[in-house]
Formats: sequence, structure tokens, C-alpha cells
Amino acid sequence: MAEKYDLTQTLLPYLDRHLGLPLLSHLAGSGIFSETDIAKAQYELAKNTSMVDYALQLHEQAYPNQPAPAEIEKQRENAIALNDKLGSEVDHVLNVIQDPSVASALKQDKTQNLQWLEEKYNLTSEQINALYRYGYFQFNCGNYGDASSYLYHFRVLSTDPVLTMSSHWGKLASDILVGEWEQALDELKLLREQIDSSAAHAVASYAQPSTSNGTAQNDDLTQEGLLKKRAWLLHWALFIFFNHPSGREQLVEMFLSPVYLNTIQTTCWWLLRYVVAALLLSRRTTRVYMVQQPAPATLMASASGANVSKLSPQQAIKDVVNIIDSESYRLAGTDPIVDFLSKLFVDFDFESAQEQLTLLEQVAAKDFFLADYKEELVEACRVVISEAYCRIHSKVDIADLVQRLNLSKEDGEKWIVNLVRDTRADAKIDFKEGMVFMNPTHPPVYQTIIEKTRGFTFRTSAMGTAIDRKAHPPSLNNTHNLNGNDKRGGAGGRGGRGGQRNQGGQRDRSHANKNESKPDGEAAPAAEAQQPSQPIAAA
Repeated sequence: MAEKYDLTQTLLPYLDRHLGLPLLSHLAGSGIFSETDIAKAQYELAKNTSMVDYALQLHEQAYPNQPAPAEIEKQRENAIALNDKLGSEVDHVLNVIQDPSVASALKQDKTQNLQWLEEKYNLTSEQINALYRYGYFQFNCGNYGDASSYLYHFRVLSTDPVLTMSSHWGKLASDILVGEWEQALDELKLLREQIDSSAAHAVASYAQPSTSNGTAQNDDLTQEGLLKKRAWLLHWALFIFFNHPSGREQLVEMFLSPVYLNTIQTTCWWLLRYVVAALLLSRRTTRVYMVQQPAPATLMASASGANVSKLSPQQAIKDVVNIIDSESYRLAGTDPIVDFLSKLFVDFDFESAQEQLTLLEQVAAKDFFLADYKEELVEACRVVISEAYCRIHSKVDIADLVQRLNLSKEDGEKWIVNLVRDTRADAKIDFKEGMVFMNPTHPPVYQTIIEKTRGFTFRTSAMGTAIDRKAHPPSLNNTHNLNGNDKRGGAGGRGGRGGQRNQGGQRDRSHANKNESKPDGEAAPAAEAQQPSQPIAAA
């Protein structure tokens, strides 16, 4: 049963191979698949990296009676030679950037910085690019702390938009794998801002000339290219949001923003499992969600010009339920966590919701991101059931409610008492009759009108803008600087402060320069994150 609802195979194509390894390691202890099959899958991910010792270990587990492939030993020799070569290339760069006087002298203008470094320290762009290659090599070896630091320093100095964007993805992956969740969250916000701001240039792709095969010259300026990058970002963000202390609230705020909600409904609807879970986990601790909305001028406005709307937990549940209902043709029966909300608020079927609660507990226990929140999630689901049940009944049979919550009579009675006390509900419990008498309160009429008319202005403006853009498509003459040089991203993280235990058994720590200037331009990640066979930081 758990195998049917496991999402590992669905998530892996949207992750870098290094991010996929922890998912498979978790799966090995779940008992869903055989350990041999999981070891084979891990080996397939690790064999094309520079983690040679780790790949040999996995090969012994997957193929115990077979000798190690000869190409792995050759790969070890190539890795050692490449490490020496790249290390010698970056020595001069590291000596320069680690000088405190150089760090204090750097300006916001990267071009001016490069000119100054070349004149005073004979530091060229090619030498700076060597720092990127060395950072990627360290990432490929599993030295994620060093990789984060090197990619950060490269980003401070580089003016290459393609490599700069690739370094953002590489540093994000490094910070996630090291477990530096604050730095990873900062990097996620920076990368999101750059992707969203590049959407302003995507409008001009309609007016760009096509190549001979009929495709646009720059796929990253098209809606499809932006859709792919947002899908990658949503999947990578799961690691951060389910480890950061305030991650569940921020997941709801990001995933319910219109552009990312559209991405989920278009390409990765399975992520609704985590939207529902995060909403249930955070609804009692959050008074309002700050959901980013595109500026009324255009649905593709940059993040810097976006509006923020306040969304109450009750309204957030209504919005998610409407989405689940509209996606029911492909979601029904595929995910107990999503089906639980659907049965409860769409079908109002408490018996089916009770059955889904049992499945939900089993699925959450095996899920990589939800395993640590299983008890909290089940408790949140029971609260939702009790609230919905008490809302439509003025007199509630305690025995019936306890049965619907999948609790024993004694535990159920304690649970109901605690719920009434914690929520300060206007209710009276009579244990002699075995009843809970509810005194329902109805919201004011004006508040109901405000909730129903919320967003009318924005949707009307967005619809008018879309119609106007369709009638008058933009031309190349009135679009500004499609290379993205007129926009600058925000400041990035502080770099990797702590290393991860490397495959060789050593623990590395590196400290990043705090004087980072804003990266120029937008560009696609240099590696296809949808292909698990290619690390994201590849040039």
C-alpha cells in the first residue's frame, strides 16, 4: 500500500543527483522496496560523480559477488589529477580574495571591480571562472561546505550571467546538503527573486524571431523555460521548508502565490500533498499568511513590484479545497493526504475521511519530508475533523466523534476536553449523557462579504492586462534590455560556514566573504535539473 503512494520516483527527475541520494537513503529504511534495488538506484546516481569511495561502497551492496568496474578506478585517478590542476589554478584567486583589504575595497559595480583587480593584482576573468570550476568539482566530490564557499566567492566577482545563475543553484544545493537552513533559505529567496524578475523579459519572447526549427532563440525567456525553473525551485524548496523552524508557514505562502500555484497545477500537481500537510501543520500557529501577488500591471511582473495579500488559515483551506476539487480528475485516489481534505470539505463524508486518516498516517510515516511530522499531522487532522463535525451539529455524541477520530474512548474523551480548553470553544461537555453541546457563533455579514469579494480588483485588472497584451503584443523596440542587465538580484547568502562530512572521512569548514555585490542579469542554470544524471552546478 505504501509503495502505491510513494513519491520518490516522481520527485527525483526534478532534483540534482546529490539531492536525490538522501531520499533513497531514507527509502532504504522504510521497507517499501528491497535494499538491493535501492542500493542499485543509489549506485546509478553516485557512479557519475567524483565520490569514488562512496560509489564503490554502493557497488558492493548492489552487486556483492561482482568486481568493481575498471572505469571507477580510472575515475579516481582523473579526480585526483583534476583536483591538483584546479587547485593550482585558484591559488592566486584565493590569495587575493582572502586579503581583508581587497574585500573592503570591492564596490557594487562588478565591472569596475574586475578592472581594478586586473590592474592591481593581475586577476583575469578566466582565473575567476576557475574558481567556479573548482567549486563545482568540490560539490561533485561531496565537499559541500567548500563548494558553497567557493561558489559564493565566484558570484561576488563574476560578470558571466550564465555561470552566475548556475552558481546560485549550486550554492543552494550545497547549503541544503550541509544543513545550513538559514543560508539555504536566503539563497532560495534570492533565486526566486531572480527567476520571477526574469519573467518580465519573457513577454518579449513572443516578438522574438524563431530559429529554423521553429523554437525561440532563448528558451529561458519563454514561458516554458520559466515554468521548468519554477518547478525545480518548488521541489528543492521542500528540503528547506520541512527543516527550517518557520518553514511550513513559508511553504504555504510561496506555493499559494499565483505564479507558483499555476506551476503546481500545470506540471507538478503531486506537490499538493505538501501544501495540504504544511497548511494543516501551521494553521493553528499562524494568524495570517502573507501571499505574494503579481503587480496588477502585469501577471509577469518582477518580484520587487509584487503585492502581498493577507490570507487567513480558514480562507487558505477554502482556496486549497477549491484547487483540489478542480484537479480531482487526476488527484482522486492518488494521495490520502489530499483525499482527506477532499472527503472532508468537498464530499462532507466523515466515514471516508476517517478511512483516509488511517492511510494518511501510514503514508506520512514513510514520506521523506513528512516522517518527522507524522504525529503533528495526525493531530492536526483530528482537530480539523472535530471542528467540521461540531460546526454542523449543535449536539455531538462523544462516542461517535471519538470513533471518527480513530481514538479509544478514554483517550478520545481527554482529547475532546483538551481541544475545548485550548480552542476556547463555546461548548459544554456532559459526560453523564455522553454529549458535547455546542453554542455556534456565526461570523458578521460584512466579514462574509469581504471574504467573498476579496481579490476582485486584482483579477479584473489582470484580465484586462491579458486581453490588452493579446490585442497589442509587444515588439522588440519597446522592450528594454532583454539580456537582463537592467535588473540586479538581491544580495546572496554568506557562503558555506560548515562543511559536511566528506566521503573521504574529513570534515571541512570554510568561511565566506560577507561583502557580496548583487549579481548581474538572469540566465538559466547551466545544468538541467530535471535530469538526475547531471549535477546542477555543471557549466
